Amino acid sequence: MSQGRSRQPDAEDAGPHRPGPLGRIAGWSYRNRGRTVVLWLLAAGVALGLSAGLGGQYSADYTSPGSDSKQAQQLLARDFPGLGGETISLVLHSHGGVTDAATRAKIQILLGRMAAVSHVSGVDDPYGPRGKVSADGRTALGQIHLDVANAADMPKADTQRLLDLARPADGGLRVHLGGMTVQQAEQGSIGAEGIGMAAAAVILVITFGSVVAAGLPLLTAVGGLAVSSALLPVLAAVMPVPDWSTSLAAMLGIGVGIDYALLLVTRYREWRTEGLEPEGATVAALDTAGRAVVVAGLTVVVSMLGLFAMGLSFMRGAAFAALLSVFVVLAASATLFPALLGYLGRHIERLRLPLPRRRIGEPTDTVSAGWLRWSRLVERHRVLGAVTGVVVLLALAAPFLGVRFGFPDAGNDPAGRSNRQAYDTVAAGFGSGSNGPLLLVAELSSGAHPDAAATLPTTLRAVPGVVAVTPPVPSSNGRSLLLTVIPDSGPQSTDTKSLVRDLRDHVLPSAAGPGVRVHVGGATASAMDTTDNIARRIPLLVGGVVMMSMLLLLVAFRSLAVALKAAVMNLLSVGASYGVVALVLQGGTVGRLIGIDNPTPLPAFVPVLTFAVLFGLSMDYEVFLVSRMREAWLRTGDNAESIVSGLAGTARVITAAAAIMVAVFAAFVPSPELPIKVIGVGMGSAILIDATLVRLLLVPAVMHLLGCGNWWLPSWLERRLPHLHVEGHTELYQPAASGAPRTPAVVG
Repeated sequence: MSQGRSRQPDAEDAGPHRPGPLGRIAGWSYRNRGRTVVLWLLAAGVALGLSAGLGGQYSADYTSPGSDSKQAQQLLARDFPGLGGETISLVLHSHGGVTDAATRAKIQILLGRMAAVSHVSGVDDPYGPRGKVSADGRTALGQIHLDVANAADMPKADTQRLLDLARPADGGLRVHLGGMTVQQAEQGSIGAEGIGMAAAAVILVITFGSVVAAGLPLLTAVGGLAVSSALLPVLAAVMPVPDWSTSLAAMLGIGVGIDYALLLVTRYREWRTEGLEPEGATVAALDTAGRAVVVAGLTVVVSMLGLFAMGLSFMRGAAFAALLSVFVVLAASATLFPALLGYLGRHIERLRLPLPRRRIGEPTDTVSAGWLRWSRLVERHRVLGAVTGVVVLLALAAPFLGVRFGFPDAGNDPAGRSNRQAYDTVAAGFGSGSNGPLLLVAELSSGAHPDAAATLPTTLRAVPGVVAVTPPVPSSNGRSLLLTVIPDSGPQSTDTKSLVRDLRDHVLPSAAGPGVRVHVGGATASAMDTTDNIARRIPLLVGGVVMMSMLLLLVAFRSLAVALKAAVMNLLSVGASYGVVALVLQGGTVGRLIGIDNPTPLPAFVPVLTFAVLFGLSMDYEVFLVSRMREAWLRTGDNAESIVSGLAGTARVITAAAAIMVAVFAAFVPSPELPIKVIGVGMGSAILIDATLVRLLLVPAVMHLLGCGNWWLPSWLERRLPHLHVEGHTELYQPAASGAPRTPAVVG
């Protein structure tokens, strides 16, 4: 609207007098439903075949490209190849001591049994030159060397065999195994996908009151999930894909797939209420609500594309996995869903629960008197609603101000696990810094003097915060030296981070001689570098995603206010969810509810990843809500009534969709993997906040305050923007003056 005033839709808004592309695809799929279902079954079979024949292992490189720790890692791989294999920490403890002859004999027998386990290439004797015994003689530390390059390649059955050997206690001796391999073996699985689907099924049945109507979204989501999940191993064969991205893709595939089909089922039932036959109602549903589904899906895609700005390979892998899931879901919504309607559309009210119901032919069942009263209430108290919404969102976001970024380690595992017990035992016996040693690699140039790094150990031992430095170990090619520095603080401590910065910025540049360059590596330094790298790139992600989403909404709804308001509201809801996550990570009573029993740092990539996903999902509800409001605005030209009717007409489907999404995300909260657990908490809380406080209160309240300015667009921009008609051409399907429904032109 170029002048910001009320008007009736003109000829341009009316659009063509036949269904759009989605309507034509729906018509073809409906008429060829058998062929469509067979094609989806074939697609699932081909995907499974590709996965079996070409599927790769999931992997992830969490290091920051070009960082100091990354250079140290590359030098270790080049000059110390023996250190490249995965290892397991072997921790032995006894209150009576571990140095007496009887205890040592038992340990030697245990070492022999462990050395015979598959994929074990060697075991360092805790009493040998590569072992370590604590000063009080109660704790000994060794290493189990594996013939695999990373933890993901170690079969969990073999790791479990090692854990079984370590479990028996004999004469007070306790044996604990630690490391990433052990952590992965102890995590297990909870079947979150099945739990999420079951919860969604219950909500759908209650929402629709019909088993058949509830089954359509579930079948659509299952069809899409079957194809996308089978293709993920193929994706892992061509790029690094973290193992937890499968859970992320499943979250999106189930939640988004069910939500989109839920909207389509709701619109299909409305068109049947208007008197359309099943095929005509199917075409009309896809040609109207289907457009909103596509725009909603594109907002998720745009948000996920923002992850590529982070410059991290594991982020790209996670983004591709999520994008694959969303694209398959959109394809299922456009083709499989209409085909299923071809079989079940006439029977959509069958197998109803004994609940109050309306029959086809009565007024639409999506606008209830209760939601209409709520819409009027928000209209009357728009100022109070807007202020209350903003205050509550800011209060929820407040805990995020005190969040601690970092990578969780074994110290954050549940107390009963071997990995956690190994961590605590090492900290008690050798100091907390022994769980996060710094690996210093001194790179010698071709002209460097052989003694150029001779003074490094002495200099390092004098640095505050350093408790031990191992003698330099030269590489076999003479190009590097390796030193291990033990801090006096743990890997998550801010003192350790300060020590790393002090070494890099002040100590090492002056301590190393000419031709020597020292890099600080190890897990602790690598986590610091990755966190810092992500923090530098966050403005690129946020700015890019917000601008692209605003542009998409601007084209879809032809309104500056709608696009700007959506961006601000989404940022507020995402911030509120971050606050909930920060509160949970503090541990205590709230944290223990989801299995976090001590203060835990937040991996920096988690809020980045959840921002990209949540911004897209929040836009979904914005599209569902505002498309109905715009549809009413174009039909009546009355801003207040369009907001009231749009909210009342979509509130039920938004709350049902949000309940499903929250249930799906909540099913992943018990996950033993902390990133997935935290993502589940963040997404679940964000959707709950967004679909209730934001979409049902704050958005309509602000739109009432803006008045007709909601739909204002400068005339010069109006002429240049393409027309998406996201609300669809509903006039094609409205009953004609004679009372008979208008039949859409179904183009084959």
